[in-house]
Amino acid sequence: MIHPLTYVHPEAKVADNVTISPFSVIHKNVEIGEGTWIASNVTIMEGARIGKNCKIFPGAVISAVPQDLKYNGEDTSVIIGDGCTIREYVTINRGTSDKEVTRIGKNCLIMAYCHIAHDCIIGDNCVFSNATTLAGHIEIGNNVILAGLVAVQQFSRIGSHAFVTGGSLVRKDVPPYTKAAREPLSYVGVNSVGLKRRGFHIDTINHIQDIYRILFVKGYNTSKALSIIEAEIPVSEERDEIVDFIRKSTRGIMKGFTRKILVDE
Repeated sequence: MIHPLTYVHPEAKVADNVTISPFSVIHKNVEIGEGTWIASNVTIMEGARIGKNCKIFPGAVISAVPQDLKYNGEDTSVIIGDGCTIREYVTINRGTSDKEVTRIGKNCLIMAYCHIAHDCIIGDNCVFSNATTLAGHIEIGNNVILAGLVAVQQFSRIGSHAFVTGGSLVRKDVPPYTKAAREPLSYVGVNSVGLKRRGFHIDTINHIQDIYRILFVKGYNTSKALSIIEAEIPVSEERDEIVDFIRKSTRGIMKGFTRKILVDE
């Protein structure tokens, strides 16, 4: 299953039923799980750990050294979970001494020309559309969708089940279950369509909307909104996840809902 025109370092660990097409290069200290398919002209460098049943398309470069001037050759890695699809010319850099790993969860789709920098931690079932760019030290939850040309600033966090619209610049944290758009990035609603597709009950979705009305629509500052949410919104897994995410934010969260009123002169 490994084409004779492919180079696989003798110290690489490649499962028996992995397919590797011609002109790809697999460096030492690489592990590739069962059923994974690797197209032509892929480069997988030291420290890569590729899960089972992944698909990696032409031109991708996995586990290159970080584009970070502080990196000093430390032994770090990239870990990619089972069932991921990595499309053409994606670049995923390995970690630095900060987290020592760049990690991508299971069943993620990383579309063409995306870049995932050092020390990023990505959850399961995420979709990053074409040319999405993640700077270093970013944390992204499960079931997050980033539309095309999204750019995420370093150290930012995006909560689970969030959706960020195409062309957005993410400078602040994006709480879970939300939709984010506009410039500067702002709350534009709960990701109700995504939640329905994933089996969330309508009562749970309405419960999440009640939380975000207090946080983003009613005009309270963040600390006041959190105190009202904890006092008035019934306890739930979703409420606690949202409150915990916001309390742990070091960058601050994205802007609340605003409506511009145009007045004719």
